[in-house]
Amino acid sequence: MVIRILLVEDDETIRNTVKAFLIEAGYEVDACSDGNVAHEKFYEQTYQLVILDILLPGMDGYQLLREFRQLNNTPILMMTALSGDENEIKAFDEKADDYVTKPFRIQVLLKRVEALLRRSCSLEKVIYIGKLTLFPESFKAVYAEEELRLTVKEFEILMLLAQNKGQTLSHEIILSRIWGYDFNGDESTIHTHIKNLRRKLPEKMIKTVRGIGYYLEEPV
Repeated sequence: MVIRILLVEDDETIRNTVKAFLIEAGYEVDACSDGNVAHEKFYEQTYQLVILDILLPGMDGYQLLREFRQLNNTPILMMTALSGDENEIKAFDEKADDYVTKPFRIQVLLKRVEALLRRSCSLEKVIYIGKLTLFPESFKAVYAEEELRLTVKEFEILMLLAQNKGQTLSHEIILSRIWGYDFNGDESTIHTHIKNLRRKLPEKMIKTVRGIGYYLEEPV
């Protein structure tokens, strides 16, 4: 499974150094220096981790953190020169997952990245949710040892819901993540694919939040 990381850092030297080490470690990295650009990228692409500076041109790190948390539960690592307990506490209050202060050792940063990805199951080649098993690398879904015959888009939607299990994803988020930010279709496209997914899943795992979107619930 490809692990894609969004790195938002306005210091060019730090940004290029961290990006190089992340790529060497096997991750795909989108890097930018501006908060507004980062906000657009988060809508355009699916990321398994965000590394986020606080002092940025455009939207600052705290604003981005709040925006990102409204969209999904992607792990977010704050990487900043702001020291002091009050800044760290504020970041965790805004639901950051980890916090490192510059300067830092790159090896420590990489271990923190690995730990966050492992905790969110992004490093797993197989994802288990009850009787449902997803194989991201082969786009294969199995329920109670029986393979489900899903289209690529159906699998991608199911995978997106699984990665954000229990959290409601809006129609806009699903459209932008699966079909792209500039997709010209409407919500009926999602409704059709969700209807087909529900028909193929033996249990009613996909729940509707009327007027908002969908979430995946593990059967009890």
